[in-house]
Amino acid sequence: MVIATFLVFLTLPAHADIIGKPRVIDGDTIHMAGERIRLHGIDAPDAKQICHDRDDKEWHCGEDATFALARFIEFHWITCRGDTRDRYGRLIAVCYAGPYDLNAKMVLVGWALAHRRYSRDYVDAEAETRQARVGMWRGEFVPPWEWRKGKL
Repeated sequence: MVIATFLVFLTLPAHADIIGKPRVIDGDTIHMAGERIRLHGIDAPDAKQICHDRDDKEWHCGEDATFALARFIEFHWITCRGDTRDRYGRLIAVCYAGPYDLNAKMVLVGWALAHRRYSRDYVDAEAETRQARVGMWRGEFVPPWEWRKGKL
């Protein structure tokens, strides 16, 4: 019995897709199928983060980023692919709604930044979005990783 179990274990893939209907935690984190999943290669403002528009008026960019991810997912089941975990135990994954890379979508609409410390996958998308001045780029903001340093 031990040998059979061992043989079955060897045939399992190094990582499996997680498919389901997620609950959005914030602009770069979801919960699905018992897993907390951090979207690979991006960093969105935390839910409580504040930004400033062109007129220096405060606005809740973290809430807007969270709502944007929720709108992209809506009622869709999504597929997340990843095989590593961060220091908090979250699965690091690229998630898709059909053929659409949600990680890329968040950067392309300006609700997340390419997280260069961990990946360069979305740097070109960020440059394009910055030039278009959409999402967070329509005003002034502190990069999420810097904002967390001041808040934690």
